[in-house]
Amino acid sequence: MIETWQQDLPHGITLSCRACGEPGRPVLMFLHGFPEAAWVWDPLLVHFSKPENGGYRCVAPHLRGYERSSAPEDVKAYRAKYLVQDIVALIALESGQAPLAALVAHDWGGAVAWSLANQHPERLRQLVIVNSPHPGPFLKALQSHPEQQAASAYMNFLVQPDAAAQLAANDFERLLGFLDGHDSALPSLTQPQAAHAHEPARWLTPELKERYRQVWRHGLQGGLNYYRASPLRPATAQDPGASVVQIPPEALHISVPTLVLWAQDDIALLPCLTEGLAQHVPDLKLVPIAKASHWVVHEKPGRVIREITRFLTPPGQ
Repeated sequence: MIETWQQDLPHGITLSCRACGEPGRPVLMFLHGFPEAAWVWDPLLVHFSKPENGGYRCVAPHLRGYERSSAPEDVKAYRAKYLVQDIVALIALESGQAPLAALVAHDWGGAVAWSLANQHPERLRQLVIVNSPHPGPFLKALQSHPEQQAASAYMNFLVQPDAAAQLAANDFERLLGFLDGHDSALPSLTQPQAAHAHEPARWLTPELKERYRQVWRHGLQGGLNYYRASPLRPATAQDPGASVVQIPPEALHISVPTLVLWAQDDIALLPCLTEGLAQHVPDLKLVPIAKASHWVVHEKPGRVIREITRFLTPPGQ
């Protein structure tokens, strides 16, 4: 049911895409995060493309730097304006002049989505964010919230020149540890926040691990360049990071109706990152999801689908 293809964009970038549903229908677009892949959204693509669930055209690209999408070597090519340019171009190809019915995004895909919604609100009717901090509260927390500063310390590992080699060693042992929270070298990701955090990640089956390895064998540096291109990380003695960043208020405003789903046991992105969000997003619905981690799309796809269904304005209304 899911089609895959290489989509050339007018500015010379190619995105490896997945889609389900009839072209010409209202479009839902889904953006993944690090170190994931577009197929994390497959259950949602299938669900929302069915006539009884809206009959949407559901499109999920691999972001630049991932899988078979273009992966420029220059770190500057991963700045927000270029990532937004990719998705705006893809929206035009899939939706024409019509806005997306909704843009749905997680983690780094959410960072792109926040920027796109701020700069191009006419390109989407609604926004859905899953565990991806709005830059306003995120910057504030990185500058002044000790717990979030500690939780984000892993970012300073991911920007190191040899991070890709370290994560890929032993058939991606450390990167799989990043997913299941058991890489002791990244302590901010392994500190248990709840009793059930000691349980293994049941969703990360041997089959899914191998599917991820197949994506990562295309290269990790593109995904890591998102961290290198952004100053939003904790300050260190060698790197001022977020401590010297200022964002103008107009760059933080989101005018479209927005749903934020926040898994409460995310040990990298703490619930404090939703505090103060309403001042930047006036039309906001915030839904906390208990007993779920950063990988909530894998863990609880049914819950994510239900919350998005409640939020979406049906096609034609």
